[in-house]
Amino acid sequence: MSGPELVLVLRYRKAVTYGFHALLGALGEHETATRYEVRFGESAEEAARHIREAGTVRTLVLWSFYSPDAAALAEELKQIRAMCDGPNVTHLAGGVHATAEPVQTLDAGWDMAAIGEGESTLLSLVDAKGDPTGITGLAYRDATGAVKKTGKARQRPLDDFPGFALKWDRFNALEITRGCIYACRFCQTPFMFSAKFRHRSLENVRWHVDRMRARGLRDVRFITPTALSYGTQTDEPNLSAVEELLASCREGIGPNGRVFFGSFPSEIRPEHVSREALRLVKKYCDNDNIIVGAQSGSDRVLGAAKRGHGVEEVKRAARLGIEEGFRINVDMIFGMPGEDRRDVEDSLALARELADLGARIHAHTFMPLPGTPWRDAPPGDVDPATISEVDRLSQRGALYGHWQKQRDHAVRLAAAAEAYPRPGRSRTLLPTLPD
Repeated sequence: MSGPELVLVLRYRKAVTYGFHALLGALGEHETATRYEVRFGESAEEAARHIREAGTVRTLVLWSFYSPDAAALAEELKQIRAMCDGPNVTHLAGGVHATAEPVQTLDAGWDMAAIGEGESTLLSLVDAKGDPTGITGLAYRDATGAVKKTGKARQRPLDDFPGFALKWDRFNALEITRGCIYACRFCQTPFMFSAKFRHRSLENVRWHVDRMRARGLRDVRFITPTALSYGTQTDEPNLSAVEELLASCREGIGPNGRVFFGSFPSEIRPEHVSREALRLVKKYCDNDNIIVGAQSGSDRVLGAAKRGHGVEEVKRAARLGIEEGFRINVDMIFGMPGEDRRDVEDSLALARELADLGARIHAHTFMPLPGTPWRDAPPGDVDPATISEVDRLSQRGALYGHWQKQRDHAVRLAAAAEAYPRPGRSRTLLPTLPD
């Protein structure tokens, strides 16, 4: 057999392995006439070496990144191009940032941006040996330099593609739900995948678990924006569906395996926490901690963010979780748009109250993320008094997180948004909080 017609080089970073595994899962099941090879570049130097070794073969370099990493990876792209480049090499950026800011992505140095979910787009590119002509889900510049957008990629049922890459023996937490009905103003998920739930079927989940066990893997974890929403299309949990899911996974992974639910990399909405739900987790799962998404201690801010719950639900969730024997980690975001000093004090008071109960606070700084209704909001501002209080909570072991780094990311994202204004009615309207 002759050599490959297409070489796929993945800029393979620990932070984004799931996205690549999902793409490779789809590719591994795909029948194509194209002879291709996949190579993993775990550093800029290794990616450059793979590009050089491909010679004159058409080479598609795949990148995936979140918005806070976009600037740093644009610099890395320049480094790789300086090490090796050629007319046969195309750098394709995918993920939520490329979807939300395709022109910004192209201007930063990538040849193409994938818009929307990448599985079907990648399969079409492989079939076409890397030629983007006629393929949906892409943005690129034509021969005149004009930006050409081919529309958002078609969304497919999750069952259509494996959730990890069996062919390449690459595994990860299993995505069981894509999209989110809650559409919180600061979150990219519903605006990347649409504001509805698309669940992987119970039978398909079990298929994955069976293959994990056959490969000697022990831990089952889930990727979902809101764990207790599995099996429902409304804001009410379907605990029967959740129990079927957990019972099947427990049986499938076997007596030496473990199941984790409602802990990293997923979370539970506070209004969904109930004794019945917690006891289901305790019955079938191995995690002793649960992540609860609170985001603010101010009902005004929660309302403006369209969270769909209030502060009392957060307190109740923490109390119930601790009473049922779980360690509770509570996500909170400081510096939200429209937040005033009263709101900050409310959030700090909630953080102290939860810490006194025994919960830990996972602190974040608000970042104006592309693709969200708050994309054009000012960067999160954490004043010195708040920093002092957060530091005190951190010193007693009651608070953790990368909120300080996120302050810097927020400033860069706000500057990028200002440099690429959205026209007309798509401009963000910041919330007006009532007195």
